[in-house]
Amino acid sequence: MFTAGAESLLHQARDIRDEELKKFCSRVVNLLQKDELGPDAVDALQRLFLIVSATKYKRKLEDTCVHLLQATLCSPKCPEQLQLLCASILREMSPRDDLSLSCDHIQSTRQLSLVASVLLAQGDPKGEVRSVGQRVFRILESRQPEGPSPRHLLPVVSKITHLAPHTLHEDQTNQLSKRLVDWLRYASVQQGVAHTSGGFFSTPRARQPGPVTEVDGAVATDFFTVLSTGQHFTEDQWLNVQAFSMLRAWLLHSDPEGPSTPDADDRSELEGSTLSVLSAGSTAGHLLPPRERLREKAFEYCQRLVEQSTRRALRKGDSDLQKACLVEAVLVLDVICRQDPSFLYRTLSCLKALHARLCGDPARVRTLLPIAQFFLNHEPGAGGRWGLLAWNSPPLTAEFVALLPSLVDADTAVEVLHALLDLPCLTAALDLQLRLSPATSERPLWDPSLKIPSCLEASRDPQFQGLLQYLLRATASGTTERLGPLHRLLQPLASCARVVQCAQAVPTLLEAFFSAVTQFADGALTKQLALLLLERSDSLFQVPQYEAHVHRVLSSRFLALCALHPSLVVELAKELLEFVGSVSGVQGRGAMLASVVWAVGEYLSVSWDRRRTVEQINRFFEALEAVLFEVTQSRPSAALPRCPPQVVTVLMTTLTKLASRSQDLIPRVSLFLSKMRTPAQSPAPSSTSCEEDAGAVRTRAAELLTLLKMPSVAQFVLTPSTEVSEPRYHRDANTALPLALRTVSRLVEKETGLLPGRRDRDEEPGVRAGPRLP
Repeated sequence: MFTAGAESLLHQARDIRDEELKKFCSRVVNLLQKDELGPDAVDALQRLFLIVSATKYKRKLEDTCVHLLQATLCSPKCPEQLQLLCASILREMSPRDDLSLSCDHIQSTRQLSLVASVLLAQGDPKGEVRSVGQRVFRILESRQPEGPSPRHLLPVVSKITHLAPHTLHEDQTNQLSKRLVDWLRYASVQQGVAHTSGGFFSTPRARQPGPVTEVDGAVATDFFTVLSTGQHFTEDQWLNVQAFSMLRAWLLHSDPEGPSTPDADDRSELEGSTLSVLSAGSTAGHLLPPRERLREKAFEYCQRLVEQSTRRALRKGDSDLQKACLVEAVLVLDVICRQDPSFLYRTLSCLKALHARLCGDPARVRTLLPIAQFFLNHEPGAGGRWGLLAWNSPPLTAEFVALLPSLVDADTAVEVLHALLDLPCLTAALDLQLRLSPATSERPLWDPSLKIPSCLEASRDPQFQGLLQYLLRATASGTTERLGPLHRLLQPLASCARVVQCAQAVPTLLEAFFSAVTQFADGALTKQLALLLLERSDSLFQVPQYEAHVHRVLSSRFLALCALHPSLVVELAKELLEFVGSVSGVQGRGAMLASVVWAVGEYLSVSWDRRRTVEQINRFFEALEAVLFEVTQSRPSAALPRCPPQVVTVLMTTLTKLASRSQDLIPRVSLFLSKMRTPAQSPAPSSTSCEEDAGAVRTRAAELLTLLKMPSVAQFVLTPSTEVSEPRYHRDANTALPLALRTVSRLVEKETGLLPGRRDRDEEPGVRAGPRLP
């Protein structure tokens, strides 16, 4: 982050001890007491600023040093560089109770801004914010042409409105709004005059300044903005830039609630458009109140910035400035439309055209996020928002992760989840629409982007438009069966780079979605989401690696939902049985199946839900037993890949858990486990890794079989009570779960001794066999 030299200086500054700092302060005091403050004083103050700002905790300076720093800052004869350094040091030392600064008699706006910055850094224990604000506004209210420039005071005003927004009077607010209108709209369009030194080569016949230009070099034909360029700038042009930088904060301060009319919040987009069209040309701007007139001029300024953003900048710095100003312009427009809906119609038409233009410019894709936020705030429907993300997923993923919590609530969660899972399919649909556009149809047939004839031909079917409208739906409707034909139609586009990139972003977005939704999901919403995960796990667009990555997220989140509401297993018993009964689901949805099976074994218990019945356990046991038989008896092939060993072990463990809760099932699962631990009966391995997997399956089968030989202990181990999760079960040597497992292991090692009427082969004559099972 820093260069080696900068790192060395920072370490030196942090390592300075208090005694060394005290000596250095004495040197600073001696330098500041001189009549002429030269380079030595500048160097000493720069070093002192580095020392006090290099650590997180405040450094203690001598009172004499602090007093001289204040005196130097307030001295009208002190060079500006030294004043800036003194103010920076005092701000780093804030807050302090012993400052004696005052801005009552300062005339220089530059010096006043520095003193005000120190006073505002103290907070407001003595009413400094109000006194600073009144002094600043007294200078701003003076309109003498030769008076001090207010340019340096506008940042102070922004700080005051943030710290204490109610300290300004109504007339002061209106007065500054009028001044902002002048600075924004009526700055000079001629470049400033270069300052000459007045030396021997200076001449009064200097070249007169020309007009300001646009970022592409063309002569500006409209009013000056922050995107206007030139060699030198006039004072009112600098005020124009400062006014735009504080415009959004001032609009929010001057009118936080918007218009005071009773129906302001109820105006629809249609009403706003009517008001805009009828009033825009007929109302004289100078007759509007100051706040409304400022909104009108701010709207014109932002429209001008949007127009200037279409120009091709000659310099990279201007191009970066275009992007930043465009983002700020959209944010200002958002504030204006929230305060006065009559601007909404004109703004929507402007931003829709801007959105269409930016979507085709990858260099400016990050500026699309505030436009998406604007549409979210002012326009119903979500299709445009998800289309924006689908088409520009790599650069917008991080921004949408931050935006998702504001998009998701109890009413929209289901639809947002559908939209996220459908993003790659939406990207393919947008890609296909682009290929079908008139501009594309004019391309030669050898254009590589057109080599998907079957897809293009099928898209001409009228049914495609209906399917696409389903994909772009604004609210949840229809069923996932409609996705099948759409997936088949768009499948040739699944390997396109843009579709693959979108698919790679979906797992991250899903994690952000579930992190947000679990904060407020109740039982009903959790049930809806769990059903959706089961349903959509088999309805995903077939993009390379997409299904596997999404299944990993869905499976972990399904378990998290069950942990939030364990009763889901009983309430969704029918749906879960249908899910596990699908053999195709075993092969294609291994991660999801393993999570569902594990949830059944964990939560289908009286300890979690009193509604659990023996009949439910038997039904789940039979369904899972059939699945386990199917996956272990079938041999791998190209059409039927090998079942993951994790699924096999989870199936065996869950069957054992269910048998421990309904002990009539123990003989059936014991017989199956006995076959599974025999190498001849386990799935045939085809490689070294497969042999290791088969060995793991046999080991798990042997462990479970051994555990079932003592049903009561098996139930304690496989279905522990909630008390077992308490810390004492993991710390207390007498009650810990590992102790119980070790005891079971020692008992089952003497297998014959556990049977009634039999004695252990290894026990000595005359010694009774171990206790019978309880």
